[in-house]
Amino acid sequence: MADQDMLTPGNGSGDPNTGPQAATLAQYVKDLSIENPNSPQVYQWQDQPRVDVQFNINVERVSDEVHEVVIKLDVSARSDSGVQFMIELSYAGLFGLRNFPEEALGPFLLVEAPRLLFPFARQIIAESTQNAGFPPLLLDGIDFGAAYLAQLQAQQQAEGSEQPTGDVTPGDETPQA
Repeated sequence: MADQDMLTPGNGSGDPNTGPQAATLAQYVKDLSIENPNSPQVYQWQDQPRVDVQFNINVERVSDEVHEVVIKLDVSARSDSGVQFMIELSYAGLFGLRNFPEEALGPFLLVEAPRLLFPFARQIIAESTQNAGFPPLLLDGIDFGAAYLAQLQAQQQAEGSEQPTGDVTPGDETPQA
């Protein structure tokens, strides 16, 4: 133990007031809707469906050190015969952030937090499609970093075009695919 570096204590034995800290406090389904509007006829259709996936992210400050991050996924499958299914999922997590620099809040809340939540939301979508009588739909990964950067670029272009814009906080940003 004498070899341990005193500047980087392990297992939480250090001073909790130094350095940025992040913790996932809870994860939960905030809203889930599954529609299978053309059953039972849909199970006899032979045409291949087109799957459309849309997402957005919303962040709200719950308290000084706690933020709620919500991934909203809208998934639909349609074919020439009609709608096969529609799923709307809002999956949320509470994240405790202590000693976080202001410039790191956006990247954490809009990139890292959704990246941590997405596998659980993906599983819920797969189970929901299976429970609706279809093969499980396994969503491809989402590059939340690219979506965040695209949102920043769009914001900078809007500011550069001399259109009136308000202050943007992490709670106001909602990247969409």
